[in-house]
Amino acid sequence: MKTEHDAHTVLPYPRTRLLMADGGRMGLRKHTVHGLVEFDITRAREALRRHIDQTGQALSFSAFFLACLGKAIDQDKQMHAYRNWRNQLIVFDEVDVNMLFEVEVDGEKTIRPHILRGVNKKNAQEIHEEIETFKTRHQSSEESKFINWFIWLPGFIRRLFLWFLFKNPQMLKEYYGTVLVTSIGMFGSGSGWGIPVSNHSLQLTLGGIGEKPRAVDQRIEVHKYLSVTISFDHDVIDGAPVARFTYRLKKLIESGYGLNG
Repeated sequence: MKTEHDAHTVLPYPRTRLLMADGGRMGLRKHTVHGLVEFDITRAREALRRHIDQTGQALSFSAFFLACLGKAIDQDKQMHAYRNWRNQLIVFDEVDVNMLFEVEVDGEKTIRPHILRGVNKKNAQEIHEEIETFKTRHQSSEESKFINWFIWLPGFIRRLFLWFLFKNPQMLKEYYGTVLVTSIGMFGSGSGWGIPVSNHSLQLTLGGIGEKPRAVDQRIEVHKYLSVTISFDHDVIDGAPVARFTYRLKKLIESGYGLNG
C-alpha cells in the first residue's frame, strides 16, 4: 500500500527556546491573575513626536513606558515584591525590569532578555539610550553570557537551578529582575491582548494599538489605545493595590509623563 506524505522541513530546535519551556513550567505553578486594560496613548505619541522635532534625539515609546512603570511602582514597592522560602515578602527599592528585545544573532532574528536596573531612578531618555546600547552590544551583555552557557546544561540541572532561584528573591532579582515587560503587538496593527505564562510577581504584556472614538470637550475625537495585560501573583499581591497601581500607570501614560510639552 502506497502512502503519500506531506512535504516538510526538519529544523533544529533553538536551544534558547529551552529557557521559555523551563520558565513556562515554573510559571504554571503560580496563581496568576490577568487584568486587561486600555491606555489612551494619543497624547503621549504626539509628545514623543514633538520631542524628536525639538531635540533631534530619538526616544522610543518603550523607554517612555518603562519610565512611567518605574514611577508607578515607586509609589507602592510591594507591587514587585517576592516571597522567599521563609514566607517573608522581600520588597526591593530598585525596580529592575526584565524586557525582551529582538536582536540578530549569527544572521538570524532572535529574542534576548535585558534587565534594565533601577528604572524608577531613570528618565525616559536614559532608558532609551540603555536599550539602544544593548541592541548593538547584546553579545557582550551579562544576560547573553549567562544564557550562552546555561542553555547547554542538562534539563534537570536547569530546572533545579530555577527552583532554587525562585526561593531566593535576591538571586531572582539579579538573574530575572523584579518585573517582566514583553510586547506582542509592536509589529502589527489593531487592538488585542496577550495572556502570558508569568514567573514574576508582576508582568506587563503590551498588545496591539487600536483606534476608538472618545468624547473630548463635547466633541468626538478618534484616539489611539494601547491594549495592556497586567499579570500579578495573587499569592503576593491583592487586587486593590493592583487597581491603584493600574490607575497611577494609566494617568502617567495618558498625561505623557516626563515628555516635553
